[in-house]
Amino acid sequence: MELISNYMTDDSSRKMLNELTLKTFGFEFDGWVKGGWFEGDYIPYSFVEDGKMLSNVSANKMHFMQRGVEKDYIQLGTVMTDESYRKKGLARKLIEHVIKTYENECDGFYLFGNLEAVDFYLKNGFKIIKEYRYFVKEEYCKEGGETRFVPVNELGEDIKNKYLQLVRNSCYMSSFEQINKFGLQMFYTSGMDNVSYAEDIDCFIVTDDEEGMVLQSVLCNKKLSLEDVISRMNLADGKLRLGFTPLDEDLYLCTSEVYDGADDYRLFYKGEALEAIEKDKLYFPELSHA
Repeated sequence: MELISNYMTDDSSRKMLNELTLKTFGFEFDGWVKGGWFEGDYIPYSFVEDGKMLSNVSANKMHFMQRGVEKDYIQLGTVMTDESYRKKGLARKLIEHVIKTYENECDGFYLFGNLEAVDFYLKNGFKIIKEYRYFVKEEYCKEGGETRFVPVNELGEDIKNKYLQLVRNSCYMSSFEQINKFGLQMFYTSGMDNVSYAEDIDCFIVTDDEEGMVLQSVLCNKKLSLEDVISRMNLADGKLRLGFTPLDEDLYLCTSEVYDGADDYRLFYKGEALEAIEKDKLYFPELSHA
């Protein structure tokens, strides 16, 4: 059995990773890598044997602006073991290896773990912490109006390229903003199906409406009032949830509620710096989940 890492641009090693992620989570990485969206912040650590991947834990280098202070975290992701090799401690060994590798280079470790894995992470020294989700008050949700936001896929290549530039470098519209967001945000939005643009305020938004409308990301060159952005959206049911933590000056628009991950996940952490997530009522940007 061999430990390999940092191999995303190697086709044969990535093929093994794809086979395990497809079987475990139902997705693979080829489109992301070959599309040019991967930039090195996602680093898999994997046990392989005879051309097969047995287990994997990936370290995601996350650089945040957290209430005006820069923080470096490691988000653990794609934690998985082939079903034939489970109960052998392989994932635990990989997690221990990743923590030892980065413990002097970051402010803490965190991950979004499946509910079935709660006991596993608690036994491996992680603690559970809660986030806060934000909802726009109904009086600020425009219902039945004409939206100013136009789907980017109906616009020209210049607008699409402008979106790519702003994913790399936009002003902060959140008090808990991922700075190095390009790779992960493009993992979610490379097809640009949920990306829209309002010319009059020169602003892009990313939305999701699978379970009610969610505003996941706001990208602009100059800081805008969140109210100006929301007022240009047509919200069919008059409701809107934010997929990020609003700026302090935009809190008047919102209500908040503590969130433990419900039926989706639990947020685990190691490192005192991450205790501010619950204390300061923060919410990890949904497009930063690895």
